[in-house]
Amino acid sequence: MLNLERLRTLDALARHGSVSGAAAGLHITTSAVSQQMAKLEREAGQRLLAKNGRGVRLTDAGRLLAEHAARILSQVELAQADLEAQRGQVAGELRLSAFPTAARGLFPAALAALRSEHPALRVRSCELEPERGINGVVRGDLDLAVVLDWYNKPMPLPDGLVKAPLLDDPADVALPVGHRLAGRVEVDLAEFAEDEWITWGEGEFCHEWLMFTLRSKGIEPIIGHRAAETHTQLGLVAAGLGVCIAPLLGRHPMPAEVVTVPLKQRVRRHVYVVWRADADRRPSIRAAVGALRTTAAEVERAGLSDGHPAG
Repeated sequence: MLNLERLRTLDALARHGSVSGAAAGLHITTSAVSQQMAKLEREAGQRLLAKNGRGVRLTDAGRLLAEHAARILSQVELAQADLEAQRGQVAGELRLSAFPTAARGLFPAALAALRSEHPALRVRSCELEPERGINGVVRGDLDLAVVLDWYNKPMPLPDGLVKAPLLDDPADVALPVGHRLAGRVEVDLAEFAEDEWITWGEGEFCHEWLMFTLRSKGIEPIIGHRAAETHTQLGLVAAGLGVCIAPLLGRHPMPAEVVTVPLKQRVRRHVYVVWRADADRRPSIRAAVGALRTTAAEVERAGLSDGHPAG
């Protein structure tokens, strides 16, 4: 008989491509991964791994069994979801991620509500950029991920995932108080052709969006500084080192030396939560999505009172 936990280890190896990646994804040691694979090879009666430089690769038999393992584990998840649905209990462990401003703007209230309403549910959360969050859900390392795309640049979503919208997050330009455009009612991106931009890390989805959007207007961006976290970007703006895009979600409190000015284009991010379709019936998934949507609605109401129109 093939052991389910060892098949899970093989599946993690196939998805992560390394022993260390599988160990991190499963939250076990690399030696535990090696031991599980040695036992699985004895059960299968064939070599499943072969040395590949300093690492390992799956043999033909290993790839074949990994394909079966992925289907078996999906069926197991479906069975668990059906059992949870039949019991109707919100219990067990739920693993979530969110990009940094959503983790700051949504998680505190939403996760506190989950803890209060469902004390038998253990929630584990982390900050991850949207692409990594989606990959984590696809791999099974996460149950839910809060992700985003932009009004003019959608985020590709792999097959097998379900999504629910949370909110549309308006974005302004953040300027030093002494900037030539700081007193304007609204501005156009083209007016910042000569300004230095403070942006996200190279290759990150939001950075790529900014480059795409500015270049579509004939502007070759001048990148002065990079920072992953909104408040680091705003701190650099406050020091007079450039301008940045400042979504409403998670940006407060604003530094006193910074003002925000709306864009004529009404730039918005679409924020949503994704999970695997085979886990759709789990009460814990439904409870978490409900808590996130309630918190998001409160954030949107606060945004309306902050002067950002809906739509």
